[in-house]
Amino acid sequence: MTTADHGQSNYYIPEPSPWPIIAMLSVLSLLAGTALFINKIAFGGWMIIAGFILLAVMFFGWFGDVVKENQSDCYNAQVDRSFRQGMFWFIASEVFFFLTFFGALFYIRNIALPWLGGEGYLGVTHELLYNQFVAHWPSAGPKSLGGPFQTMHAWGIPALNTFILLSSGATITWAHWGLKLNNQKQLVRGLAATVALGLLFVALQAYEYREAYQHLNLTLESGVYGSTFYMLTGFHGFHVTLGAIMLMAILARAIKGHFSPHNHFAFEAVAWYWHFVDVVWLGLFVFVYWL
Repeated sequence: MTTADHGQSNYYIPEPSPWPIIAMLSVLSLLAGTALFINKIAFGGWMIIAGFILLAVMFFGWFGDVVKENQSDCYNAQVDRSFRQGMFWFIASEVFFFLTFFGALFYIRNIALPWLGGEGYLGVTHELLYNQFVAHWPSAGPKSLGGPFQTMHAWGIPALNTFILLSSGATITWAHWGLKLNNQKQLVRGLAATVALGLLFVALQAYEYREAYQHLNLTLESGVYGSTFYMLTGFHGFHVTLGAIMLMAILARAIKGHFSPHNHFAFEAVAWYWHFVDVVWLGLFVFVYWL
């Protein structure tokens, strides 16, 4: 505990924590394991499992420490502002993370594909690289890498998942209203509904992936369309999964009565994250599935 300058109240500084290192190791294991698994290297799957286990341990331990600090009245108004600023910049980094993938999709569809088809000042590459290539989206690339495939239609499961996520945004907002009114029943019910909708979204996306692999031949090997499709929707699904885990933690705290109209930043942080996930999905639905 240190004393702020100019006679302000104490600003809580936690003890050194192992959780950031464990978080780094879990993400490293997940990314490396996924890369190895995609390239059919045997122990890649075990690295993915290890990464998820470390991630679960990290969430349980780190969330537990923060909850204990909050319940012990270690935080003041300045700490609360710091948390809000930190969450703002975290979500900002996530925005730019997804913008890079949307930018890559735009570049492939509107710039690289026409060039390879013979348009523009680089159209000469059409003759040099593969003069039988037809610039048509969705494209697996020259020589139909991965074989023929079908695209995922927007008005099936993706449209249903859009409705589900938008509904979850409404339920978490309803829970927020309950919190502001100090209505604990409304808070808990709204959070429980949001968790259920989030898990339903993940389950439907898993079913969609299975159908794509088994019946549409749409795989990670389906050229540039397959890779961008799974990269964008897969990362979003991972974010929804993490968001659902955080919502379950917040639901457990709400059941225990940890939140009040004047002390609920943890709830707001998860709500901000969940609304961000909703907005990203709308972009995916329009640019990946619909257009």
